Amino acid sequence: MPHDASRYLAEGPRVGIRHFTYEDGAEFTARARESKDLHHPWLFPPDTAAAYTAYAGRLIEDPSKAGFLVCDKSDGAIGGFINVNNIVEGGFQSGTLGYGAFAHAAGRGLMREGLDLVVRYAFGPMRLHRLEINVQPLNAASIALARACGFRLEGFSPKMLFVDGAWRDHERWAITAEMIREPGRRR
Repeated sequence: MPHDASRYLAEGPRVGIRHFTYEDGAEFTARARESKDLHHPWLFPPDTAAAYTAYAGRLIEDPSKAGFLVCDKSDGAIGGFINVNNIVEGGFQSGTLGYGAFAHAAGRGLMREGLDLVVRYAFGPMRLHRLEINVQPLNAASIALARACGFRLEGFSPKMLFVDGAWRDHERWAITAEMIREPGRRR
């Protein structure tokens, strides 16, 4: 799909971010099937039409979630996804991030650019104050992305999330709106 600036919520030099649509199902599920080896055992994005419709529906319709597709501006291809889950307003103004790159885009820096855009969007138009990423300790690529985007390690939670049939330990990484404005921060 050719680049169309009007469809992106935010843009960097190489990627734009936009919300999920039901029409993205065929491309998303094909990318998920192509990326099974990259994702296992960390995440399991939907790889069938029915699973995608249910998944996208939650991101589109549930106000406590916001889903973003990271798209390569050169051709509009979906390179990955970043979801803000568990959005809490009021005094907390926080959300929890989940993300995944697709195999064709992995290692090219597109997710780094996309995550920076989502963080700025979350702290801007979404008016959030804090974002958290929960990562299994052996998921080196995901930890490297969190660190590269300025998240700080806040702690370790044993048996925190049920993933791939078992309760898994996770590291908690977080960033606040103030952190992206600190002098010397790469943003």
